[in-house]
Amino acid sequence: MKKRKEYDFLIEDTAFPGSGVAMYEGTRVHIKGALPGQKVRARVTKNKEGYSEAKLTQVLEDVDYKIEPSCPHFGVCGGCTHQFIDYEKQLQYKKDQVLKLFEAANIENYEFLGIEGSPEVFEYRNKMEFSFGDFEKGGELTLGMHIKNKSFGIVGTGMCQIVDEDFRKILTTVVDYFKTKELPYYKVLKHQGYLRNLVVRKAKNTGEILINIVTTSQIEFDYAEITELLKGLDYKGSLTGIIHTFNDSLSDVVQADKVEILFGKDYITETLLGLKFKITSFSFFQTNSLGAEKLYSIVRDFMGDADSKVVFDLYCGTGTIGQIAAKEAEKVVGIELIEEAVEAANENAALNGLTNCHFIAGDIAKVITDIKEQPDIIILDPPRPGVHPTALDYVIRFNAKDIIYVSCNPESLVRDLKVLTGKGYVVGKVKVMDMFPHTPHVETVVQLTRS
Repeated sequence: MKKRKEYDFLIEDTAFPGSGVAMYEGTRVHIKGALPGQKVRARVTKNKEGYSEAKLTQVLEDVDYKIEPSCPHFGVCGGCTHQFIDYEKQLQYKKDQVLKLFEAANIENYEFLGIEGSPEVFEYRNKMEFSFGDFEKGGELTLGMHIKNKSFGIVGTGMCQIVDEDFRKILTTVVDYFKTKELPYYKVLKHQGYLRNLVVRKAKNTGEILINIVTTSQIEFDYAEITELLKGLDYKGSLTGIIHTFNDSLSDVVQADKVEILFGKDYITETLLGLKFKITSFSFFQTNSLGAEKLYSIVRDFMGDADSKVVFDLYCGTGTIGQIAAKEAEKVVGIELIEEAVEAANENAALNGLTNCHFIAGDIAKVITDIKEQPDIIILDPPRPGVHPTALDYVIRFNAKDIIYVSCNPESLVRDLKVLTGKGYVVGKVKVMDMFPHTPHVETVVQLTRS
């Protein structure tokens, strides 16, 4: 097949992450957003070893199992991808995609415990990063998500259905207010402008809300008026803080060069499985609180009886998994690259009265060489690229009896599992947990034991 040429395809299967799969003259073709049973037209974008990728341009024959999306922004917004599929079918596709990756990697003879659905299918997110921009070049100010399949352009998401009413109320108030002030939004390529992001966090179990307005330092502005407007809203939860973050980074990321507290405090407190966690606007924390309780319960179940055992929590973030494990274990040692996350982890451990936890900041591939303790259980919860090869080598050298791998990317998961099984570990139990309804993403928890 020639790149940039369009072909007609019959979608026969699915593949991670959320792609339809067709066969064309003996070649597998992955088409993002296509569904089994559809006949589509797509433009070939890449020819890789063993398969090709194509971009959907037209649905020629549709399927009868599609449903009406709940969100009016669906299809334009680049956030959700699968709201037109019944949730049970979403779970089926995600489960099948993970199992196919295991099969392709020749990982077998394990106990598959199925897929667990999110406790909430809508309004499940506890954090959203909205961007300022415009829908069309030169149009009025918008605040929301990036437009699907576009490098630039922001669609207003005042009716977003994966966040609750308080998020929507805050977004609408903020964008309506700044429309009257005629302040420019930040243009990444020109490195010019003022308004960048609105970040809202709301703890699902405590109802606490933190609002973060992110701008550059290119303009001076008085926030007294918008602060009073936000304080005066009728929330279902409770507003605990409003902050203003200065971010002069050239890239399109939310970071803090300076933070001003406009009202209250700069964090919220969430509870998970009986423990409290202090979360700032910049903390890493699972975006689905009720789903996280299920996910961490799976990890705890896979640990089994951890009395008198030393647990290593690698890529520990703010220490949520490690602290939940600490209630069962003799000692927990956590390692995380981001220093602020480690400070939060140690602070949260003190908040929960856990004296058997210690969290260390540093590159796991380096810090792990200095640890003297011998772990009985290692918990791995790496970012999307998986475990760094050097770190994985040290994990193997520790010769821990049990490893529990929590993965947000089944592709890097099976790659690391092949290494671990090649070094004497056996895959025991596998369970999939959907933390992100209406998206292609999914979490997978794997229990491994030394053979």
